[in-house]
Order: sequence, then structure tokens, then C-alpha cells
Amino acid sequence: MAKVSLRHVFKNYGDVKVVKDFNLEIADKEFIVFVGPSGCGKSTTLRMIAGLEEISDGEVFIGEKLVNHVAPKDRDIAMVFQNYALYPHMNVYENMAFGLKLRKFSKADIDKRVKQAGEILGLSQLLGRKPKELSGGQRQRVALGRAIVRDPAVFLMDEPLSNLDAKLRVQMRTELSKLHQRLQTTTIYVTHDQVEAMTMGDRIVVMKDGIAQQVAPPQELYDRPANVFVAGFIGSPAMNFLKGQIGTDAATFEGAGFTVNLPPALAAAAKPYAGKPMILGIRPEDVEADPAFVASHAGALVPTRIEVVEPLGSEIFLYLSAGDNQVTARVEPGLRFKANDNITIALHPEKLHLFDPVTEMAVR
Repeated sequence: MAKVSLRHVFKNYGDVKVVKDFNLEIADKEFIVFVGPSGCGKSTTLRMIAGLEEISDGEVFIGEKLVNHVAPKDRDIAMVFQNYALYPHMNVYENMAFGLKLRKFSKADIDKRVKQAGEILGLSQLLGRKPKELSGGQRQRVALGRAIVRDPAVFLMDEPLSNLDAKLRVQMRTELSKLHQRLQTTTIYVTHDQVEAMTMGDRIVVMKDGIAQQVAPPQELYDRPANVFVAGFIGSPAMNFLKGQIGTDAATFEGAGFTVNLPPALAAAAKPYAGKPMILGIRPEDVEADPAFVASHAGALVPTRIEVVEPLGSEIFLYLSAGDNQVTARVEPGLRFKANDNITIALHPEKLHLFDPVTEMAVR
């Protein structure tokens, strides 16, 4: 087991800075997730920790050891890749044992480790099969098994579930979480899927353009996003953003055709912005279309037109236009709406967020 520290880490390809001044302290036994869009630098950061990419500047520690110039095989890490990277001519047992053989482990120790990993992962009955005889989920378990037998200080996982179908991904997310609870090995996991990040990570690192935008536990990211990017990236559907300005008394947000009363704490934070442009954020589940609720919330009403109604059984998504703003509402299935209806929605006042339109940082 080990903690991992990244201190002022940069990665440059010529004049292009792919990772910029990255700082992170990962605790022993922690499951931390790097999430962000393609090209944000998350896999590059993981590969620098693994030693597969050279660090342009900064320091990486695994435990108390500086590993900038330590070969990958000597870093006491095990990596699980997106494509499994199994040897097709070897059976499951041989695939899992191969790395141990290279490290000159005894036959008895190899046998013990492989069989223990097989039992943990439900592969005991499949040890004699070749990869082509396995399903995608079983192959992924073999790739995990090959990492587990190493008993490393740190697991590094680079989008390991992205090749699986949707149902199997959900199942494997649960399996990986159980595995971490059982093994308690420090784990760094890369994904572009924010649902994976939210359901698996003790903390999440949201990345954009090589910069860590926010590092926080999942619920904190959701409830208190640091900026517009995090607010829009975390959550599905994404947070709604409405353009407008703060009223001259800082007690209201004024958009095109609507005015929203700000709760006292948010109004206090908005005082420096009185009379200035602002972005109002609200999540789809905090937008109410129930006429009974709307009637009792006169201070936070927005007139809209329904563009699309998307029924999903347990809930309905309404895609609305409010002047130049687009708004998504998640509503109860019992409510009846149809496209082109004009309706008034209400915003939960205590769930409002404000963002500076210039810096895009949250106003608190």
C-alpha cells in the first residue's frame, strides 16, 4: 500500500503543454478517479505515474520514493489497460502468471497467487481457457487478475470498462468497487464517463486542457462545482445555465423576460456584481413544472415553451426555451405535457448557483 504525490507536474510535447502544473496528494488506500473529455490530459497523467511517459517537469512520489527516473517495472504499480492486452496463445492461468514468472517467483508462490486471484474474481473455473473462449467481462477480469497477483502498492486503471456493453459496464463498476473494498489497494482510475467517476471514486479529479479544475468527493462536486466547466460536466443531463445580470440591489437575478429572487446567502455573495452580467445555474431536477409547486413559488418563475418531451418511464425530460436560454427539466411521469405548450417553471431557490461570466468561477 502507498500514497502517491504529484508536485508541480508538467508534460510538454514540444511547445504544446498537455499537463500543466498538476498537484495532487492521493492517500493510502484511496480510490481516486481522473475524469474529463478526450484530450484533457488524464491518461497522460496516469502514464507519467506509471513511468510510461517521461515527466517534463515536477516530481512524482510513490510512497516516500521519488520515481521520476525509476523504470516502470520497479515502481511497484500494476496497470490495467482499456484493451486487456491478453496473450491469445496463453490460457487464463498462464496470462495471470506470466508477469510473476518474469520476476522469478517460485512455482508454489505463483500457483498460490493465481488461484487466490481467480477465486476473488470468480475465474476459478476458467483458468484453463484461452482468451478467445471468454466474454468481454471475463477478459476484463483476467486483466484485473494479472494486476492483482502482483500485489502492487498502486493500481493504475486506464478506461478499463470502455470496451464493454452498457449493462456489463454497470456490473463491472460494482465488481471493481467491491474489489477495492476487499483489497484496499491505492487505486487511480481514468475515465471519460462521469457516471463511472461519481459511483466509484472516493474523490474525483475533474480535468480540462491539462489542468485540474476541481478535486473533491463526488457529492461535493455535484453540490458545489467550482466553475462552469465542472458544473456542466458533472451531472446528466448537464446543469442549465441562464444568462442575465444581478439586480442593482443584488437581491435578484434578471434574465430576458423573468426575474428570480436570490436566497440571502447567494444575494450576499452577489453584492460585488450588482448591476453586472452573471450566469445562473440550476440542475434539471431542481426545475419544477408541477402547477401546484409553481403557484407557490412566485419569486423564482420563468416562462418557457416546450420544444421536446422525452418520456423515460420513471421520469420525463422537458427541453424548454426561455428567450435565448435553453432549459432542461426533469419532472415526474404523472405530469402531462406536449411540445409547443407554453408553461411556467419554478426554480428551487436554495439550489441556485451563480457564475462569473468572465472567469466562469462560482460565486459563493
